[in-house]
Amino acid sequence: MIKRTAAITAIGGYAPETKITNADLEKMVDTNDEWIKTRTGISERRILKEPGKATSDLAVPAIQEILTKKNIDPTTIDCIICATITPDMVFPATANIIADKVGAVNAFGFDLSAACSGFLYGLTTAAAFIESGRYKRIIVVGADKMSSIVDYTDRNTCILFGDGAGAALLEANEEGYGILDSILKSDGSGKDFLHMKAGGSLKPASVETVLAREHFAFQEGKTVFKFAVKGMADVSAELLERNQLTGDDIAWLVPHQANLRIIDATANRIGIAKEKVMINIERYGNTTAATIPLCLWEWQDKIKKGDNIVLAAFGGGFTWGATIIKWGF
Repeated sequence: MIKRTAAITAIGGYAPETKITNADLEKMVDTNDEWIKTRTGISERRILKEPGKATSDLAVPAIQEILTKKNIDPTTIDCIICATITPDMVFPATANIIADKVGAVNAFGFDLSAACSGFLYGLTTAAAFIESGRYKRIIVVGADKMSSIVDYTDRNTCILFGDGAGAALLEANEEGYGILDSILKSDGSGKDFLHMKAGGSLKPASVETVLAREHFAFQEGKTVFKFAVKGMADVSAELLERNQLTGDDIAWLVPHQANLRIIDATANRIGIAKEKVMINIERYGNTTAATIPLCLWEWQDKIKKGDNIVLAAFGGGFTWGATIIKWGF
């Protein structure tokens, strides 16, 4: 019996034109270029500055790129999964707004909230739909307008985040290409160290929460860093061991772009040389659910059909995981 897999057959990406450099941040908070680059590896980040623009406006160009490259009629898309923590609205789902904007009138859609691990969670979910035979063509898009929840008076968080989107088209495959295996994990006790204090049902928006600046991302950096280094590195090593692979079998590591030191630790843990690690954090910062697909988008001309690729992420919640893909185009 031929095994059906879900292969990535196209990638799209989008980053806004407006940049905030480290020099710009020096004028806003007590920081400097050397301090930021030494601790994070970030030099600049992109911001969706235009009034009235939201996360869906980041996702749409990334998806339209896929539709154009593949000459796909949007009405043939079965499903759109949007991984985001910055939805256009609490409801309806941003995925539904995206579907309307791109003309995917026959697609059902939903948002998936797993912070920086969202794209991996979305890929695994989409793969299950396709492997079941129920659906044939699904788009997973990781998109976040982090500038909408970043406090630009907080030097600990405002240096980290940027806006962007990356999308992947998944289609059924019977040649062995696609998503081979995933290990996904979560630990809700991590909520104390990386969260947004207000705006949910626990603490609805009020004059008091706005004045207390509780609608911005909060991070306890040292604790998150410690968990992220261990989480991303360990789960990547576990995934390789489970599939009887070593770093020599992997063509590319695509790590979540949160911090250059976390990326280096993950690569070292699974024995992958730095030249086989996709890194663009210096130009985009942490775009949350968009970091991994943005890397795939930028490197797609360097990836060869049949390459084994490891994707690894760690996000707020805590959420983390790793996925092995055999590249299909």
